[in-house]
Amino acid sequence: MADESVGHEPGQMRIRVPICIAGGLMLAVVCAIAEGPLVSYTATADKVAGAPDTVRIDLFRWSTGGDRDKLVAAWNMTNTGRGGRGAGRGGRAGRGVADPAPDPADDNGDPFGTFGTAARRGGRGRGAAPAEPAAPSPTPEGTLATALKQASTLGYIWTSETAGYAIRYAAELPAAAGGERILLITDRRLGATTDFWTLNGNTAPSSYEFSVIELRVNAKGAGEGKVSLTGRVSPDAAAKVVAAESYDALPVVLKNVKRKQEAK
Repeated sequence: MADESVGHEPGQMRIRVPICIAGGLMLAVVCAIAEGPLVSYTATADKVAGAPDTVRIDLFRWSTGGDRDKLVAAWNMTNTGRGGRGAGRGGRAGRGVADPAPDPADDNGDPFGTFGTAARRGGRGRGAAPAEPAAPSPTPEGTLATALKQASTLGYIWTSETAGYAIRYAAELPAAAGGERILLITDRRLGATTDFWTLNGNTAPSSYEFSVIELRVNAKGAGEGKVSLTGRVSPDAAAKVVAAESYDALPVVLKNVKRKQEAK
């Protein structure tokens, strides 16, 4: 299969698709790109190292309730298999299970039984391999990042950076005075490989592997946008999925947001 990439040039989208396209999902994505986005937004980057720069957001479809439920389940770690905590961590025995009694026949003449007993227990006996460190426990942020990489691509965020950012979740929510909240989640952190999205100042960047973008526009489709470049994300009651905490405290990094076009 030939290489697949989506490049960006000012005012033009350059696409190379595989010679052999396997599966209807990939074909649907390619067809959606060819037909044009369902809705587009333009904005100007602000308060970041790459500013001022034109930002374009192209969406080919909105997320479904099923798409959202998968991400919520990932955040809640519903299917991470967290049961069986006993012997799985650090080789501890489960509750109520006693260590086996020393077997003198295994001690090979050691009157204290230290070699045989320690070897059986995985301790510091002669020749015993060191215990492997316990695997890190899953986190909501980590399981969500994995789920986002497995989700369908719904659109792209374009800047002057070489590659765009794939959008894996997109939802429009009603806001005050007839406006809208546009909630977007990427499977790759904005600025993961460049300093374009580094905030001005000494603010420590977020460690998430993804980014949450929120646009707030009025009834005419104009407004502002903020990104989870710093701070935390958490479940949002209105969105029913994660969003940036304390939206009002975040800096505006997307100004002059405008809804550019919408397919009919």
